[in-house]
Amino acid sequence: MYTLHPQLQADTFPVCDMELCEARLMNDRRFPWVILVPRRDGVTEVHQLSADEQNLLIHESSLTAGVLSRMFEADKINVAALGNLVPQLHWHVIARSRGDRAWPGPVWGYGERLPYEKKESAALLTKLQDTLRGMPCG
Repeated sequence: MYTLHPQLQADTFPVCDMELCEARLMNDRRFPWVILVPRRDGVTEVHQLSADEQNLLIHESSLTAGVLSRMFEADKINVAALGNLVPQLHWHVIARSRGDRAWPGPVWGYGERLPYEKKESAALLTKLQDTLRGMPCG
């Protein structure tokens, strides 16, 4: 059975379930940021997924990147899997713009996280869910 790491649970909002991953919105209004979490217990690294699951992760990441790129007119999409603090495999997909606060550096370690206001997160979640409709989300 799949269990989401408590830190990911605390820091994100659920968007949808894709074929492999649970898509979650990072609660940081500074950066449009979706985290994909493969629903596989005990997996901490990409190489622990089967070849088919690895391909599916890339596919779901690409779909998510395209959605974020269009929604936020991103200059660049950053994709990363760190796992130094949260060992559960999770894949960051972040829309970056030349005008964002951390550009051109990484988002990690830059300033303090700014949580969404309740109405703002609800509106963004609805927009993400509507945009992902018809894609491999349940």
